[in-house]
Amino acid sequence: MSAPLSTLPETLTVPEVMHALRLSRFKVYDLIRSRELKSIKIGRCRRVPADALRTFIDHQLEEAA
Repeated sequence: MSAPLSTLPETLTVPEVMHALRLSRFKVYDLIRSRELKSIKIGRCRRVPADALRTFIDHQLEEAA
């Protein structure tokens, strides 16, 4: 069972974003490359701020309405 979005850590790994959005690794990196999903790089690690994930989901919901 997955954790509610409000209990997620401050930053998420790409696999955690994949799990949260039920998307493939390619699609998550595609969203990052297209700047639809904001991310940061720490060393060689790519992290997605939890707020950026919430903003992305909210934006998608607005477009769908």
